[in-house]
Amino acid sequence: MSDLVSGLVLAAGASSRLGKQPKQLLPWRGTTLVGWVIRQAENSLLDEILVVVGHEAEEVQRVVAVTRAKFVKAADFHEGCTASIRAGLEAVNSKTGAAMLILADQPEIKSETIDAVITGWRNIQKPVARASYRGVSGHPMLFARELFGQLKALHGDKGVWKILEAHPEWLGEVELDEPFPGNINTWEDYSRLSSDPVF
Repeated sequence: MSDLVSGLVLAAGASSRLGKQPKQLLPWRGTTLVGWVIRQAENSLLDEILVVVGHEAEEVQRVVAVTRAKFVKAADFHEGCTASIRAGLEAVNSKTGAAMLILADQPEIKSETIDAVITGWRNIQKPVARASYRGVSGHPMLFARELFGQLKALHGDKGVWKILEAHPEWLGEVELDEPFPGNINTWEDYSRLSSDPVF
């Protein structure tokens, strides 16, 4: 199996809890929320980066500058996160051996974290590698190609976790000595996280 890894930056959500403002384009550290996450991906060991867009897709592509990332449109993004995963997996390089899921609303993700999960997956020899922040599991998660069919068959927002709950033997945790990266779902989240010092 190829050890090439594609990164799927999941940025198609409708930002319903933020009103009409697409959270992907909120200002963040000199760029935008999704722009910052893409930058971390582009500075990592990922061999390919696909940014899956849906809500306000044209505006996101117009505003956000990329270097080696490519945009992919999830036409059925309203169905939930798994629709974005499907769209991304349909577009990955045919030689890709694994795909990493990266949340566009988790701006505290670092390129070093992405690299650690990639290295961990290559070392643990299991189909799935997941970041664990001082014992708290979360994203990014990396899935070997052998599971792409199951990922494409999922529906809703929590389907990925259901796979892991059903098959814990497939999973390897990559232990990281760093705090859990915050998600931005509400204006309160944005205010709290954007006031943190830049690392």
